[in-house]
Amino acid sequence: MSRIAYVNGRYVPHATAGVHVEDRGLQFSDGVYEVIAIAGGRPIDMTGHMERLARSLRELRIAMPMPARPLRMVMREVVRRNRVRNGIVYLQVNRGVYRRDHPFPPAAVPPSLVVTARSGLGPSAAVTEEGVRVVTVPDQRWARRDIKSVALLPNVLAKQAAREAGAYEAWQVDADGAVTEGTSTNAWIVTRDGTLVTRPLGDDILAGITRHTLIALARADGIPVEQRAFTVDEAKAAREAFTSSTTLLALPVVRIDDAVVANGAPGSITRRLRELYHIHMAGAGGEDWVGA
Repeated sequence: MSRIAYVNGRYVPHATAGVHVEDRGLQFSDGVYEVIAIAGGRPIDMTGHMERLARSLRELRIAMPMPARPLRMVMREVVRRNRVRNGIVYLQVNRGVYRRDHPFPPAAVPPSLVVTARSGLGPSAAVTEEGVRVVTVPDQRWARRDIKSVALLPNVLAKQAAREAGAYEAWQVDADGAVTEGTSTNAWIVTRDGTLVTRPLGDDILAGITRHTLIALARADGIPVEQRAFTVDEAKAAREAFTSSTTLLALPVVRIDDAVVANGAPGSITRRLRELYHIHMAGAGGEDWVGA
């Protein structure tokens, strides 16, 4: 079956889908995006993703391409046409098409909208059972990392550095030696006394939707949570470490650079959080496409 994409009002073959050469997403990375997990044909944590999309657009002063309900219907149709039961739906909103010039185009220029979907969700069972290695790199990104912008070149370079080092992910480190986040994930550790630690929200990290859900699930399960910065050295000495995202859930980290975390195997709290998240996906986390 040929894949189908939605581009600016039309459902088109994925292989030939494209935007205008002067689309500002292409020329300036002037746009935002969201990635939403699909499990059993239902979107996971859709409300949180839509709220974050709206916030990112507001911060960049880009108009919503259409009201929320029709946008949800477009995503549902793209998922349906691509026969995705377990996978992701991706949407990107750019400022629009206009002659190349740095200032915003006139308000009458409509934003561009692209939606795609594909099957496949998360790493293999073997990867999850064994855990992964991360490497640490200097954080070289812009100062507004809370906006889910498509300007991801520093993330791309850091991820490539990880792959060339034989690692799964790179954790980015600020000037104080504290971990900010991964290239496409949030970073976590578990202290020796069983406290879950992740960096607090601010301009320096993205407010991960999975991060938000994991904090709520942990607290409801009696796992203490602390939102604070942690150093690379603290992470290497932690009881457990993991990284999270829409597609990874809570993925165990068993090695940081060349240091083995604890006994080098996924820890019990990380395993418990994965279990809780799977329950969440099968229950309240799976939402109706068009909302309430």
